[in-house]
Parts: sequence; structure tokens; C-alpha cells
Amino acid sequence: MTNADLAQIIDTSDEWIVERTGIRERHIAAEGEMTSDLAIAAARNALEVAELEPGEIDLIILATSTPDNTFPATAVTVQAALGLTHGAAFDLQAVCSGFVYGLATADSFIKSGQYRRALVIGSETFSRILDWEDRTTCVLFGDGAGAVVLEAQQSGSKNSERGILGSILRSDGRFKDLLYVDGGPSSTQTVGHLRMQGKEVFRFAVSAIAEVIEDALKAHDLTSADVDWFVPHQANKRILDGTARKLRISPEKIIMTLEKHGNTSAASIPLALDTARRDGRLKRNDLVLMEAMGGGFTWGSVLARW
Repeated sequence: MTNADLAQIIDTSDEWIVERTGIRERHIAAEGEMTSDLAIAAARNALEVAELEPGEIDLIILATSTPDNTFPATAVTVQAALGLTHGAAFDLQAVCSGFVYGLATADSFIKSGQYRRALVIGSETFSRILDWEDRTTCVLFGDGAGAVVLEAQQSGSKNSERGILGSILRSDGRFKDLLYVDGGPSSTQTVGHLRMQGKEVFRFAVSAIAEVIEDALKAHDLTSADVDWFVPHQANKRILDGTARKLRISPEKIIMTLEKHGNTSAASIPLALDTARRDGRLKRNDLVLMEAMGGGFTWGSVLARW
């Protein structure tokens, strides 16, 4: 769905959307296509790239705010589609920070020795919860899914260790009314629509994201110059530009895909990772810093060596 397509639905224009968000198009799930369908496709792609069979996975974490059903978890639908009857599968809800939270959770399970290989998926169909008459929100979001495989391996030296090096997770429920969905099983018995106070979210996002990036770098005695790629949650180009200026991050180091995808919430970071992997930018041993902020507010960062 291009900006021109949106202009046929609401009072907006390509120029208005690009200037304020940097988004030119987004993808919308087909009628009858669910979050699980997108997640299954992403999971299979990730397994193919990792050269693994589904049976070698023993943990599935699906980050989503738009599950197929209130319950069961959409992750078990993915598990069944992959033919798995062992291990565990569950959904994780941290809105746009979901993939970062999912990586941190899977990393902890693997390091504890409880699981060996985890499939971490971000999958969303935000088009199902948008108010298509609210141009301040419906122009921002799209549907999509991405996935990665994490596996346990013997660590090398500190400088040669690959995989998840560290994570930082934060939340502050005082701000939940600035970005939320006005429905739910326990409150209205409806799905509801996404509501957002954009200026307040923007102001908080730049500061919060900068904080977890700085904390991640400090924890590993690094500077922004040491990081090969910054892979942010693709929310709004103004937020990404503001964070880059605040931390003096070179724009060339930021993997940005929101022009084509819009804000796909928990799917945005894995979609960006896949884009950079496919076009050759992301290479083995590159140092990657991922960060996100979402409703709640939740926010966090993950430092990894590819």
C-alpha cells in the first residue's frame, strides 16, 4: 500500500507522509491472512538460511501484539505448522520492543542450558487494529514478519565471541496512555483501535533509545564508532535521525527499511536484519546493536556479533 493508495482513503498525501515519517509504502496482509501465516513463512525462511530442520528447534518465542486469537498463543500454531511436538512455544507481548525482549529471553533460556536452539519471531498484522480514519496513525504502520535462529555454542575469547553479547530491557507503565489500543477482552470485550499521542511518544523515544544504546556500549567498553551496524526499530525517520544526532552515529551505519515497510512493530528489526543480510551489508563477525521502544512504555537494546 503506497502513500498514493492511502491518499484515496483519507485526507493525506505522499509529501505529507514522507516529510513527517520517511515512509513511502507498507505491506498489508491479505484478507484471511493471519499473524501466524506471516510468522510461519518467516520461520521457514530463517530455518532454511540456518540450514536447520524444524525438529532441531526446541524453543519458539513469538513477539506480537496482534495474535490470531486471545488464546492459545500464536506461537503454538507456528509450532504445529513446523511439525514440532517437543519443546516449548509461547507469545511475548512488549509491542514494538517485542523482538528485543524476545532475543533477551531466548538468550537467557539458552545460557541456562534449558534449550539449545530457539526460533525468535516478530510477526504483526497491525492493519487489523488501525483506525483507517485517523491519519496520524494509519499512515505509520504495516504488516510483516521476520525471524532468527539462536543456538548454543561454546564461547571463544571475549573479542571473538559471536551471538548475543548482552541486552538491556526497560519499561515504565506511567506512560501507557500515550500509546495503546482502546479495547481488550477484560476491558471492552472488543479488539479496539490503536491510539497514540505522537509528539509525546517522539519526545520520550529519542531520550529512552539513546539511554539504552549508551548503557549497552558502556557495559562492553565500546563507543558508537566500534559498532558496525545500528538496527533500530523502524518507527519514524525523525526518531531515528534524532537518536543518531544525539549519539553522533554516522547515518551510513544505520540500517533503515521503514521507507518500504512502515512501522511493523515487533517485526521491524528482524525485517531490517534480513534486508541487510540479503543485500550483503551484514557480514559474519559484524558488531550489531539493535534497539526498540514501544507502547507500555517498553524499550531496550541487544548487542550481538553476527
